[in-house]
Amino acid sequence: MARLDAQDARIERILGNVEELSFGGCVERFYEHLQTSLRLPCEVTGIEDFGWEEFYVLGPGDPKEYERLRKDRPSYQDKYELLAIEKDAESEWMMFYGEDLAGHVRRKSDGQEFYLGLAEIVPVNKRSPNYQLLRDYAVWFVNNR
Repeated sequence: MARLDAQDARIERILGNVEELSFGGCVERFYEHLQTSLRLPCEVTGIEDFGWEEFYVLGPGDPKEYERLRKDRPSYQDKYELLAIEKDAESEWMMFYGEDLAGHVRRKSDGQEFYLGLAEIVPVNKRSPNYQLLRDYAVWFVNNR
């Protein structure tokens, strides 16, 4: 329970009085905070399967087709370099495009670049300060959208 309280306190320090802000205003505050606090580039991966993968990971999708599609699509199993975060970028790979911030990433295995929802990715290094920053954003985003 103490961990959740500490996370709530960190988020409150970032957002201030959320009663005065719209959802978009809160996203803007997080964006400003992340722009000044994140150390980029950093290695990230998906928190869980991306939207297009659900049919293959949880459903009846053919494993061979999944492996073929992964060559041109981002996968939660891949590792990426987070190069930048952007407010207005949209991508078919973002679950909440138009609401979520975008992470501009480069896949480490082949150099392909994508925009992924920032709330859908997490640093690989759990001890990195970036881990806490992005986890706090993801938890706030998912619980308040």
